[in-house]
Amino acid sequence: MSTASVFQIHLVLGYVPWLLCFGTYVWPKLRSMDPIEAQRAIATLHSFRFFGLVFIVPGVVGANLPASFATFAAYGDFATGLLAILALLMVRVRQLFWLFVTGFNVVGAVDIIVDYYHGNQVGLPALAGELGSTYAIPIIYVPLLMITHVATFYLLLRPGREAARASEASA
Repeated sequence: MSTASVFQIHLVLGYVPWLLCFGTYVWPKLRSMDPIEAQRAIATLHSFRFFGLVFIVPGVVGANLPASFATFAAYGDFATGLLAILALLMVRVRQLFWLFVTGFNVVGAVDIIVDYYHGNQVGLPALAGELGSTYAIPIIYVPLLMITHVATFYLLLRPGREAARASEASA
């Protein structure tokens, strides 16, 4: 089996266990939580995206990893992580909290979608070995990040409904 095939299988199957876990354990909990606490939990996960800068560290990734992919992925993750940290720091200033929650989710989701697009454009599946130790990021970490972006958008678009459920659950 080719490197490209293995990488593509890994990308697709990376979503399966996270969707199963998320649907069984995480989603029911997030939906029952206070909306701010649910967003804080998601922001905490995304606050570690500063780690994406590793895509531009020589020796961690291979020299043939396309710079156009690595640079955008690194700085997109870094920006998302900083926005998530700012959301966490601004939890007491509600308007800024919600602004940063929206911001890190828009930036983060766009980053992942564009990274998938760029990865295909530069032939990343065939160059998957150039990811070096960062190979696990798109296979294990990115699916969870994307799933939580989708969950956040859902929660943001249905705040009254989710808040009502949280109140009913605690009553």
